[in-house]
Amino acid sequence: MKSANQRINQVFKAIADPTRREIFHALVVASVAMPITQISEQFDISRQGVTKHIKTLEEAGLINIDTKGRERFCTADPKPLKMVFDWVGFYDKFWDDALNRLDDHLG
Repeated sequence: MKSANQRINQVFKAIADPTRREIFHALVVASVAMPITQISEQFDISRQGVTKHIKTLEEAGLINIDTKGRERFCTADPKPLKMVFDWVGFYDKFWDDALNRLDDHLG
């Protein structure tokens, strides 16, 4: 079982790359399972390159892959992004509080 820290690290690694973000975005917008072949046609990199990006997204839990016959279908799962949202939210609150204290101090 992965720790929460390991899971969030995998999500950050997955979304750090612009191609992976584009792949994930395409799957979210599609809202349906897409075959890897169809996904790879949208990018100017090899199918093998797209497959490596998809594997990183899968390891982060951001996509699920189902095999039907000889084709592999990907669907987006944005739930792991909530960890990133919560992490950023802590710092958002931190800065809001810090700026409010500064405002109180100056006011």
